[in-house]
Amino acid sequence: MRPFSLLGVVWDDADAALHGRVKVRTRATGSGRWSGWQDVQTHNDDAPDLGAAERHDSEVRGSTAPLWVGDSDAVQLRITPRPAAVPRSPSRPGCGWNSSTPAAGRPPTAATGPAPGPARPGRGGRLRRQRGPRPARRHRDPGARPRRLPGRHRRRRPDAPARTAVGPRPRIVTRAGWGADESLREKKFIYTKTVRAAFVHHSGSGNNYSCAQAPSLIRAMYRFHVKSNHWRDIGYNFLVDKCGTVYEGRAGGVAKPVMGAHTLGFNNDSTGIAVLGTFTGAEPPKPALDAISHLTAWKLGLHSVDPRATVQLLSRGGNRYPKGAKVRMHTISGHRDGFLTDCPGVHLYNKLATTRLAAAQLQGR
Repeated sequence: MRPFSLLGVVWDDADAALHGRVKVRTRATGSGRWSGWQDVQTHNDDAPDLGAAERHDSEVRGSTAPLWVGDSDAVQLRITPRPAAVPRSPSRPGCGWNSSTPAAGRPPTAATGPAPGPARPGRGGRLRRQRGPRPARRHRDPGARPRRLPGRHRRRRPDAPARTAVGPRPRIVTRAGWGADESLREKKFIYTKTVRAAFVHHSGSGNNYSCAQAPSLIRAMYRFHVKSNHWRDIGYNFLVDKCGTVYEGRAGGVAKPVMGAHTLGFNNDSTGIAVLGTFTGAEPPKPALDAISHLTAWKLGLHSVDPRATVQLLSRGGNRYPKGAKVRMHTISGHRDGFLTDCPGVHLYNKLATTRLAAAQLQGR
């Protein structure tokens, strides 16, 4: 087996779920030491919608969440299913390599070097009306008292356009910045009409990574989604690491309404943001929470969406809402709001109310 740093279990039927417990342990490259047994999250609901073009004429598979295990060269797997719970034709573990040089015969090990800096908001973010030429000044009697019109320069004309509430754009590491191999993905892009909501996820890949390793983790996840799951590209529109750095996910333009594969049933007219880590038993880092606020203030603001509001979305089918159901959700929702899943972990999910308020303040609301 070639060296790897991320792994997951895949199976043929994309609509089947693995109801049971999956544990793995890995052998470290070089030392030959085996790790302790680790749980792999078995949900497979970060996926293209059932009727999406991404599923047409393809071999989309079901899978567990990927798990970051560090530089390894062997894996052992244990599956403890409930009765009749193992999906048809379970595959061997699929592994995501740290591919930064596509032409190389053997994938390199984990990325080294300084970590990308934390996401910082850019300048601007508000559209300002341009003032026209000033009218000629009237000559007045020097001895007369100047008149002050009540409310002058304070009231906006009824017919004047309202200022758009868009938060400042955060710094976003591009796909080239994290080393995406563009030969892996499909060349065409799929767009929706707009972005009406943002779904927050955790990657389920564990918290045992450094910020310097985040680009390597994303490259491995990208390969896992494309080569093991047979998706057209990485599923998330954006990713955020524990240091608050924001990364471009699915290709097509960060400011555009790119169709993702992140929330089965609600990928249409939404954007998916995954925080790298697992937050079922751990608190999300504050830099990551701040990054979500800045990112949603900007991304939702581009489409005139208030982060504090709710929106009615149409389900494309899933285990929580049937196809065609009209569902009222927060414009910043957790994955579990649209699907029966633990994602984004209870600790991250409980922070979303604060995130909505912070994003609205960044929009100037």
